[in-house]
Amino acid sequence: MRPFIIKAAAVAASLLAASIAHAQDVEAGKAAFRKCAACHATDTTTNKVGQHLGDVVGRTAGTAEGFNFSPAMKKAGEEGLVWDEANLKKYLAAPRAKVPGTKMAFAGIKKPDELANLVAYLETLQE
Repeated sequence: MRPFIIKAAAVAASLLAASIAHAQDVEAGKAAFRKCAACHATDTTTNKVGQHLGDVVGRTAGTAEGFNFSPAMKKAGEEGLVWDEANLKKYLAAPRAKVPGTKMAFAGIKKPDELANLVAYLETLQE
């Protein structure tokens, strides 16, 4: 019985390690960001069609200085929406489902791995 438990624990640990490593693939997230780059800059000041994303993690929704957000996004921020990992994943998977009325005309990222990698990349953009 004991060898089985040890083998099971080893398999579980390797699966968990692989999952964590894959979920934090920043380079793959940087590649995924190419879908976003036409509308968003990665610095903390340049607003394009979309707001800058240089310090998006931890920011209250609808508050990037100098950007004209939709009333829906401003309201979401006023109601407490903050861009943490979980909220970014939900929003980037289905923007109009997370914030109905958003101006972001993007269908969303459907692949969980790509989504996790993109969020990992956005987390590196903090200054």
